[in-house]
Amino acid sequence: MKEGGPATQRLDSTSSLKQTALAGLLVRRYRWGLSARGFIVSGFSLATVFVALFLASYPFLAITRPVPSDTLVVEGWLNEYAMRQAAAAYERGNYRHLFTTGGPTMGKGGGYINDFNTSASVGAELLQRAGIQREAIQMVPSHVNDRERTYSSAVALRDWFREHKTTVSSINVLTEGAHARRTRLLYQKAFDQNVTVGIIAVSNPDYNPKQWWRYSDGVREVIGESIAYIYAKFFFYPSASLSDNQPAQASPASH
Repeated sequence: MKEGGPATQRLDSTSSLKQTALAGLLVRRYRWGLSARGFIVSGFSLATVFVALFLASYPFLAITRPVPSDTLVVEGWLNEYAMRQAAAAYERGNYRHLFTTGGPTMGKGGGYINDFNTSASVGAELLQRAGIQREAIQMVPSHVNDRERTYSSAVALRDWFREHKTTVSSINVLTEGAHARRTRLLYQKAFDQNVTVGIIAVSNPDYNPKQWWRYSDGVREVIGESIAYIYAKFFFYPSASLSDNQPAQASPASH
């Protein structure tokens, strides 16, 4: 009578490859490994996944997801093209309140000088050029010039609402391209769950967002914002100077 089938024979052959040494303290076992064809298939699969994630980076970062709100917040560092888009969004959205945010302008050195040397002030001027009445714009400058300017600007706006006893349940923040997802994240961190933060992304005119990988500006922005978003999502914790117990040095700037 023939004992065992193919499965038993395979088990026996596998067991025969198991060897021990040093009174059983060491053991060598049979294992599977990738063949040349397996390496090719695995490498192709990983490359496909990488390319898919790479191409999906911009749509993921440049999110546009507004919420019902009567308050539009515009990041003051945006260029003139984006400010024209912001003005159009303000008119189209029938907003009642319009704020510009931002800290000390880059290149000034020495940090905060006055409210009119901030991105909030520059943004307000650009919105006026785009046709928005001066009286409709409230600039809320941040006096903080640190490594996370977006968060500092969000905290300055939060403190402005508190100082003026203004209650808001939701805001929409308008920013540029791939910066959008990180902006929404940091504004939500600043306002916590008390305020719902919507986001509107305006495309960067320097490159085609549908083919961003063909432009050096697009590649640089997407890679930089991807790294910055990962940092903000998993590693950024508000410093003590910007905690909920200490205002962010924002002044109720006049128009």
